[in-house]
Amino acid sequence: MSTIRENYFNVMQKIEKAAQRAGRDPKEVKLVAVSKTVEVERIREAIDAGVSILGENYVQEARKKIEEIGRQVEWHFIGHLQTNKAKYAVRLFDLIHSVDSLPLAEELDRRAQKENQIIKVMIEVNLSGEASKFGTEEEKAFELAKEICRLKNLSLVGLMTMPPYFDSPELSRPYFIQLRQLKERLEKVGIPLKELSMGMSNDFEIAIEEGATYVRVGTAIFGPRKV
Repeated sequence: MSTIRENYFNVMQKIEKAAQRAGRDPKEVKLVAVSKTVEVERIREAIDAGVSILGENYVQEARKKIEEIGRQVEWHFIGHLQTNKAKYAVRLFDLIHSVDSLPLAEELDRRAQKENQIIKVMIEVNLSGEASKFGTEEEKAFELAKEICRLKNLSLVGLMTMPPYFDSPELSRPYFIQLRQLKERLEKVGIPLKELSMGMSNDFEIAIEEGATYVRVGTAIFGPRKV
């Protein structure tokens, strides 16, 4: 069985090749190692291999891990964030990928103000229309982006999406193109965004070809997830 170190180097190699295929600098692409349900010892192995950003889906689980592992890595929140967990999220995470409503953004802003912090956030956009997926609708993303830009303690840095799961990664491409085009349209109305968080273990290479700056990879590093 391949080790976490081997898996990490394999993923980094694929990131590099995908960026080069797209005529991009591989350094533009940052790897978020998705560590939900992964034990602390295995996360430490990934950090030793070179992982510098960890992505967590649940606030409580992340809090325990951050207490044990500390801050030598960045911690990103990539799951659905409930408004009542906002106060913990602003203390724990360096970047929140999944802001999907104005009430959540306002609560994060209020909590960040109390902590005297500016929190980096991305808007999660539901491009598939699947009821099982979180995220704001594409047409509502403009208004949400404008409102977030008015909040003094939030810094809007990008957009995030999660396409439906396909056996063929190529089928994810239209969703990645759509998110990149949404970013370009926001730039035209004066909201410049640097980051696109898109692509997971099965399709991150396609996402990089379409402009991803963060890829969220779990299984390809840590192996199949425990349920």
